[in-house]
Amino acid sequence: MPVAVVTDSTAYLPPELVREHRLTVVPLTVVLNGAEGLEGVETFPADATRALGGRRVSVSTSRPAPEQFAQVYRALLAEGADGVVSVHLSAELSGTVEAARLAAAEVGDRVEVVDSRSTGMGLGFPVLAAATAAEHGTDLPGVRQAALDAIERTTIWFYVDTLEFLRRGGRINAAEALLGTALSVKPIMHMPDGAIVLKDKVRTASRGIARLVDLAVEAAGEAEVDLAVHHLAAPQRAEQLLEALRARFGDRLHDTYVSEAGAVVAAHAGPGLACVVIHRRPS
Repeated sequence: MPVAVVTDSTAYLPPELVREHRLTVVPLTVVLNGAEGLEGVETFPADATRALGGRRVSVSTSRPAPEQFAQVYRALLAEGADGVVSVHLSAELSGTVEAARLAAAEVGDRVEVVDSRSTGMGLGFPVLAAATAAEHGTDLPGVRQAALDAIERTTIWFYVDTLEFLRRGGRINAAEALLGTALSVKPIMHMPDGAIVLKDKVRTASRGIARLVDLAVEAAGEAEVDLAVHHLAAPQRAEQLLEALRARFGDRLHDTYVSEAGAVVAAHAGPGLACVVIHRRPS
């Protein structure tokens, strides 16, 4: 059995890719007004959207326990895997990577943990790169390196209607949120080192979509690319973004993925999210 690849539920990979690449997905927990649910198993984007629309709402997320990861790693090794590469959302956003590393230390040196410094398909593309390397018989260090190389070739940009949900979740500071509200601007965010950072400000949603397209094209350079578009309760916005990107990239565009962000990202970004992830293919 080749090296097994593990990730978490915030990669938002299409289910068919999870099956095709035999990936193991460990879900995070979402707590909506006191009710806990596993992301993608018991709690879905619509649940978070409904909760966030309420006047009095309590939404939080929590990492998997180290023992959950340890059980997964032991099971994969017992089934005959040569090793495990476990790739997860940014340590700046969650303790998931820390939990995975604690479990890896307990299980042994046949488990490697990688911080993607991103989320959504910013995590998903490195996971797919690792899985593809594993399928070609690459050894444990090589599969880990494939994930790291893909991280360097992947860039994420996203638009939100308001900074308030990011402020509530502690992902940005109150001053940044207040500035956005006071100026009535629509923020464009990115994750240059794994943390969410304000990149730009626009006045309308349509300008936000146009700016996402420009930033994606700039990030791609001259490379052939794959891309992913995520949204939250905004399918028309996602379709508009995808069509604009297709027009700009033309023949340089290869694989495309469109999905609604899951409940964990929903809890912190809020309805109206539009996100583009660019993965530059190796030359």
